[in-house]
Amino acid sequence: MRRLKMDRQMTAISLRMPEDVIEKLKEIAPSLGFSGYPPLIRAYIGQGLRKDQARLENSQVQVLAGSLRKPGIADQVISAAIAETQLMSA
Repeated sequence: MRRLKMDRQMTAISLRMPEDVIEKLKEIAPSLGFSGYPPLIRAYIGQGLRKDQARLENSQVQVLAGSLRKPGIADQVISAAIAETQLMSA
C-alpha cells in the first residue's frame, strides 16, 4: 500500500487551528505513540480521507450496479464482479 511507505514526498502547508486544540493534540500524541502533534494531525487527516474515499467509492459502485441492472444484468453477476474488484484493490 502506498500510504504505508515512509519515503513519500511531503509538502509543507500552513494551517490555522485553535490554540486549545493544538494543546490537546500535544497532550495526547505521546499517549498514542506519536512523536509529536504533527504526525497525529496527519494520521487524523489520513483516517478521514480514507473513510470519505471508501464512502464515495461505494456510492459510485452502487450507481454502476444500478446502471448494469437496467439492461438486465443479473445481481449475481454484478455482485461477483464487485467482489472480484474489491479483492484486487485490497
